[in-house]
Amino acid sequence: MSTVELTKENFDEVVSSNDFVLIDFWADWCGPCKMFAPVYDKASGTHQDLVFAKVDTEAQPELAAAFQIQSIPTLMIVRDKVAIFAQPGALPAPALEDVIAQARALDMDEVHKSVAEAQNNNA
Repeated sequence: MSTVELTKENFDEVVSSNDFVLIDFWADWCGPCKMFAPVYDKASGTHQDLVFAKVDTEAQPELAAAFQIQSIPTLMIVRDKVAIFAQPGALPAPALEDVIAQARALDMDEVHKSVAEAQNNNA
């Protein structure tokens, strides 16, 4: 599957209409981003059932600010409309595969329950 370019116009639609979205926050001037790009692209070919997306932080500063991205590349994973993972740094291929496997293994019913409890405690 090809990688989807996320913008402030299509972000909500892509994230809400897909159960599992990996998002790479990057910029063209970023050396580590360029090193991570082939790893990310290869994983998108391996995991064709998942949506791989990219946010160019230079072109989409509002998205980068909304997610408080302070270092790039940053990988974020959103499952069932919940951000379950966010980490800056270029991951090597085995680490990316491990993160994907852990994200797949999460019990999303438990995650939603924890989110609801946290929201109730903060209300």
